[in-house]
Amino acid sequence: MSVVETGIGTTVHAEEHEHHEEQNFWRKYIFSEDHKVIAKQYLITGIMWSVIGIAMSVVFRIQLGFPNANLSWLKPVLGQWINDTGQLDPNFYLALVTMHGTIMVFFVLTAGLSGTFSNFLIPLQIGARDMASGFLNMLSYWFFFTASVIMFSSLFLQTGPAAGGWVIYPPLSALPQAHIGSQMGMTLWLVSMTLFIVSQLLGGINYITTVINLRTRGMAFNRLPLTIWAFFITAILGLISFPVLLSAALLLIFDRHFGTSFYLSEIYINGEALPNVGGSPILFQHLFWFLGHPEVYIVLLPALGITSEIIATNSRKPIFGYRAMIASLIGIAFLSFIVWAHHMFVTGMNPFLGSVFMFLTLIIAVPSAVKAFNYTTTLWRGNLVFTPAMLFSIGLVSLFVTGGLTGIILGNSALDIQLHDTYFVVAHFHIVMGAASAFGLFAGVYHWFPKMFGRMMNNTLGQIHFWLTFTGIYLVFFPMHYIGIAGFPRRYYQFTTYNFSSSFTDLNAFISVAAILSFLAQFIFLWNFFYSIFKGKKSPQNPWRSNTLEWTAPINPGHGNWVGEIPPVYRWPYDYSKPGAPEDFIPQNVPYSQTPESNLPHENEEIAMEKVIEAQNFNDQFKEAH
Repeated sequence: MSVVETGIGTTVHAEEHEHHEEQNFWRKYIFSEDHKVIAKQYLITGIMWSVIGIAMSVVFRIQLGFPNANLSWLKPVLGQWINDTGQLDPNFYLALVTMHGTIMVFFVLTAGLSGTFSNFLIPLQIGARDMASGFLNMLSYWFFFTASVIMFSSLFLQTGPAAGGWVIYPPLSALPQAHIGSQMGMTLWLVSMTLFIVSQLLGGINYITTVINLRTRGMAFNRLPLTIWAFFITAILGLISFPVLLSAALLLIFDRHFGTSFYLSEIYINGEALPNVGGSPILFQHLFWFLGHPEVYIVLLPALGITSEIIATNSRKPIFGYRAMIASLIGIAFLSFIVWAHHMFVTGMNPFLGSVFMFLTLIIAVPSAVKAFNYTTTLWRGNLVFTPAMLFSIGLVSLFVTGGLTGIILGNSALDIQLHDTYFVVAHFHIVMGAASAFGLFAGVYHWFPKMFGRMMNNTLGQIHFWLTFTGIYLVFFPMHYIGIAGFPRRYYQFTTYNFSSSFTDLNAFISVAAILSFLAQFIFLWNFFYSIFKGKKSPQNPWRSNTLEWTAPINPGHGNWVGEIPPVYRWPYDYSKPGAPEDFIPQNVPYSQTPESNLPHENEEIAMEKVIEAQNFNDQFKEAH
C-alpha cells in the first residue's frame, strides 16, 4: 500500500499505518524504508567513521610533533607500518593523511551530517509521512555502507590504502607503478567513491522531490524552517556537482587500467618513457574542484541551517532576516559553482583569469557575512538558553567568522601563491569547514536527540564536551596559521631536516598535544550519546518549546510519523516571544484565529486562508472515504 500526498494535502489510510507496525526486525531496523531509521543508520555509521578518521589524524600529529618518538606501542594496530626501530613508515604517513581527509570530508561531514539530518528532519518538518521514495532512500544508505566497507577494506591491503592526498591528483594517482599507495588501494578508493556518489545522488533526488511535492497543507515555501531551506539547497548542489567528480573518477580509472591518456602526457618513470601523450593533469584539477568547492558548502550549509533553528529556539526570538538568510543560502550556493579555480592559482593560470576567480571568491564573503550578522543580531538581547546545542551553534558562528577571515586572505591570488599548500591552508579549511560543520553535527545531535530516541542527553556532560572541544579546536588550528606563514608545507613526514623548523619545534609539539586532548574529549560525547539511548531521562513531548512540526509528532513516532491527520501549517516557524501571547512560542500548526491577542495586522488577514486550508482538508478526507 502507498501513502498519497500532495503539496497542499495529505491522506493516509489507517490500515497502512497499522501495516508499518507489523514489519519484522530486518525490515524495521536493517533494510528499513522509514526515514527516521535510515537517519539513525547514517548517524551511527558517521560516528564510527569519525572515530577512525580522527584517530588517524592523532597518529600523524604524533609523528609531526614528536618525530623521534618510539611508536612500537602502535605496532599491534598498524603492523608492518611501524618499522623495527619503532618509526612510522613514511609511505603510510601519506596514506593516513589521504584517508583522514577522505573519511572526514565525505563519510563524516557529507554522509554523516547531511545524510542524518536531511533524512530525519525533512519529512518531520514539512509534514510528510516519509520521503518520496522509501526504497531509493534505503538504497542510498546501503550504497554508502558498501562504499564504507570497500574504503575500510583498503586499510588491510599489503600495499596499504590510497596515498595521494585526499584530492588524488594525477599523475601520482593515475600510475599504479608510481608509488606503493597508487596500487590497489587507489583502485579501491575510486570504486568506493563511485558508490558513494551514487548514494548521494539517490539521496539528493529524494530530498528535492520530497520538499517540492510532499509539504503538508499550508506549508508554503515562505513557511519552511531554515533547516529545510539549507537541506534543499544542499541537495541541489550535490545533484549538480557530484556527477562531475564521478566523471573525473571514471576517467582516472580508464587511465589507470585501460591505457587512455586523459590526464597523462610525456611521463618518465625510472628513466622509462611511458607511451601516454596528449592528456593534462590540470584537467583533473578542474573536474575535482568543480565538485570540491561546492563540497565545502555541501558540508557547511546543513550545519548553518541547523544553527539557524537552534539559535532562534534558544534565543526565544524570531530569526533575524528570514528572507535575507534564504537569499544568502541561495547566493552562497550559486557563487560556490564559479569560484573553483581559486584552488588552482599556482597551476600557471592566466593572471587575468586568476583575477576573475579572485573577485568572485571575495564576493562570496557578502552572503556569508549576512548570515554571521543575522546570527549575531538574533542572539542580541535574546533570552538565551545555553543548552549544549546552543553552545555548539554559537561556537559554529565563531568558527565560521574566524575561518572566513582567513578565507579572504587565501582568496587573494597574490597572497595565496605564497601560502598555497602550507599549514595556513590546513588551518583555514579545518576551522571554516571541518570544525564548523562538526559543530553543526554536534548541535543537531544534542537538539534532536529527544526526537530521535525519546530520551534526553546529559546537559552537564554536553557542556563539558563543548568547552573542551571549542578550546581544543582553537589550540590546534590557530597556531597552524603561524607555522604556515613561516613556510611549513602540508603532507610532509617530518620537519627536523629544515633549519627554519627548529624555532617551531615546540609549537608543533603543542599542536599535537592539543589534538590528542581534543580527540580524548570526544569520548565524553560518545559515552553521553550511547548511554542516553538506553538509560537517558525520558523526553517530554516538546523539550525545547520549539515551533516546528516535528515536535507535534508522538515522542517515538512510528513509520508514518503522525497518528491520524498530519497537522496543517498556518504560520512561519519563528513566532517566539510575540507581544501579547500567553507563552513565548506559538507552534506552526496553531491558527491565527486562536491567537488574536498577539496577531499583527497583516496576520489577521491570514485568518481567511484558514478556511481554504480547512476546505482542502475536507476534500482530502472526502476523497479518502471514497
